[in-house]
Amino acid sequence: MRLVNDERRTTGTAMIQALERNGVELVLGIPGTHNIELYRGLERSTTIRHVLTKHEQGAAYAADGYARATGRPGVVVTTSGPGLTNALTGMANAYADSVPMLVISPAIPTGQERSDIGWLHEMKDQRAAVDNIATRSVRAGTPAAAVDAVHEAFARWAVERPRPVHIEVPLDVLEAEWDPSQDALLAPWRTPSPAAPAPEAVARTAELVEASPLVVIVAGGGAVGASESLTLLAERLAAPVVTTTLGKGVLDERHPLCVGEFATNTAVSSLLERADLVLAIGTEIAVPEVWGGVTTPRVRVDIDPAQLHKNIRADVAVHADADLFARALLGAVEAREHTGRVELVAEVRAEILEGMEAAIGRWRAIQDELSAALPADTIVTGDSSQVSYLGTGPFWRFAEPRHYLVTTGFSTLGYSLPAAIGAKLAFPEAPVVCLVGDGAFLFSAQEVLTARELGLPLPIVVVDNAGFAEIRQNMTDAGMPPLAVDYAPLGMEAFAHAVGVAFRSVDGVGELAAAVADALTAPGPTLLHLQIT
Repeated sequence: MRLVNDERRTTGTAMIQALERNGVELVLGIPGTHNIELYRGLERSTTIRHVLTKHEQGAAYAADGYARATGRPGVVVTTSGPGLTNALTGMANAYADSVPMLVISPAIPTGQERSDIGWLHEMKDQRAAVDNIATRSVRAGTPAAAVDAVHEAFARWAVERPRPVHIEVPLDVLEAEWDPSQDALLAPWRTPSPAAPAPEAVARTAELVEASPLVVIVAGGGAVGASESLTLLAERLAAPVVTTTLGKGVLDERHPLCVGEFATNTAVSSLLERADLVLAIGTEIAVPEVWGGVTTPRVRVDIDPAQLHKNIRADVAVHADADLFARALLGAVEAREHTGRVELVAEVRAEILEGMEAAIGRWRAIQDELSAALPADTIVTGDSSQVSYLGTGPFWRFAEPRHYLVTTGFSTLGYSLPAAIGAKLAFPEAPVVCLVGDGAFLFSAQEVLTARELGLPLPIVVVDNAGFAEIRQNMTDAGMPPLAVDYAPLGMEAFAHAVGVAFRSVDGVGELAAAVADALTAPGPTLLHLQIT
């Protein structure tokens, strides 16, 4: 209940108004001693929903899942010190995978920085610590600067590589009275236009295309907003399309020109070697060994100029938004025959599956069972789990982007469950499934309570192989006895009962699809336990 005299306006309430003006609808976080003024603003807001998670890392992962599913920034509020450091792993994950996230926290008062006075939650240098993990950490020295820092984050995301931004506000500034004469500052900045490709770069690319019988497109996470134009471009050029994990679905993976997810195997390398031209769009080419020995001319397109020659040098470097580039190139090239291209793609797909033969068994069976039974628009969240990188990534074929949410570059554990919560909050009517290994699940199991409190009909499929199976194998391969990779049975049913959610033990992959379908219509989350050996 709002107090009748709760009319105080502070920097904290003004920052929440600035979030509202930038279209923010969801904020995740946990209140603390020092961030109360932000919560004063959140309590008053009629357009922003606040969701309480059970740990700030869960808040950051959920904000990440929300951002990946929607393309809009996820927003997190923490308290100072431990509240913020708890969120750092989620921020580092967002940085690695280019996910827009805004984290706002209070900080030690003005003039007391690096003073080591024993202030509650004091860190040696909070801003500097976060600045080494996020794109930038801004210390706002005035109320106006705090509001402007919010606007700047959203304006820059429109034209730059999207990554996490942190704003810290000294407690004295956060609690300062807001001057109504500065209300004009609450309006968002005018959004700049994304970078358009230079005409000469488009013309040079068109020349290379004209001279290249076989063009191959490699699409990464930076291309997810260009799905329509890249599909048209692939069809016009009769170009096979390979995607990174973050680019899955940029071209419908059932499309006859879609090779599928980038894989470290000879099939992809051979295709790239065979190509006369490679168009790498929105990808940092983070696994250079896959390209070892490939001398094919390359056009690289990226919104981040620092990526244009990273790992693999480009023959033509185009600093541009992926969609604007694809549309410009569409207007500069002629359509060509598809003769032999569909057959080539089918051949490469078969080689990829053959190269992954050791992984096909149980991991593929889970994906085949679920993908065949669930709606095409199902959003699946994965983790640094074998069921994800040996299963969902290579075998689940998604019809559109932003439907497979998974940690890649940072490869953190515990992402899948809170990310699923974020995706479900973004799209309440969409089917969302959390598919996670037992080890990864334990890193954020407390967020089952968040899903229960929100009443989310969320299937949480825990594929249990009794420990850290990959690390166990790594140790064996290294010639040492495995250590600290096994643990006692999890007691999933008892856990589900303790946190008040439905539980179902799934007796084999053949029962999985029906169990997940039932969970999608349940009144709350369902913990599904699949034991494998």
